[in-house]
Amino acid sequence: MTAVPPPLSSTDSGSSYTTVDGEHRHELEIKRSRFITVLRRTETEEEARALVAALRKEFHDARHHCSAFVLGPERQVQRSNDDGEPSGTAGIPMLEALIQRETAPGVADLSDVTAVVVRYFGGILLGAGGLVRAYSDSVSQALSTVRLIRRRHMQLFSVPADHAAAGRLENELRAAGVEVLGSEYQADGVRIQVALEDAPDVLAGFRERLAALTSGGPEPVPSGGRWVDLG
Repeated sequence: MTAVPPPLSSTDSGSSYTTVDGEHRHELEIKRSRFITVLRRTETEEEARALVAALRKEFHDARHHCSAFVLGPERQVQRSNDDGEPSGTAGIPMLEALIQRETAPGVADLSDVTAVVVRYFGGILLGAGGLVRAYSDSVSQALSTVRLIRRRHMQLFSVPADHAAAGRLENELRAAGVEVLGSEYQADGVRIQVALEDAPDVLAGFRERLAALTSGGPEPVPSGGRWVDLG
């Protein structure tokens, strides 16, 4: 059996962030007021605002539809809206709950997420401090139950292989820790699509590993970069 290098790894942490999986809802009742939190993965301001608009229609009889969103790999877009609640008591606490959420010990990198808290007033005033806690807790509790997804900027490559060897090579790449996106079967052979962490040591290690697996076979063909969900 041909010896191959150890699994790919890199210390580069600047090309990844965490987001939420799809849409998630959570309800909290505080002093007879209902706080319905909706979290959704959004990648643009248009998607974020479309969610707010859709929830205004769905919960048309609610008093408030407060919102906050964080967008972009570097969290460069951050917005919040109190929607009629006293200034600073809803949108900002919601936004802080998003940006301060730890996705790993000592890591707060949540992005591409919109939070909307729909409030049905229960007749009891909560006061400014009570509202801040209610909106912050609503988002925090919703985040504690949502599935998180790690995203990383990857370099994509197409690995040529003949039909007879493609299945074995794909399995060996997966076993070696390479992110295999799929295979394209063509008349003249198979193109195995892989994604690699965008770091020089990882790319060099992959080329070395592939050469060992194919006994110096065809070189991988680069096909650009993109953000990839790693689960």
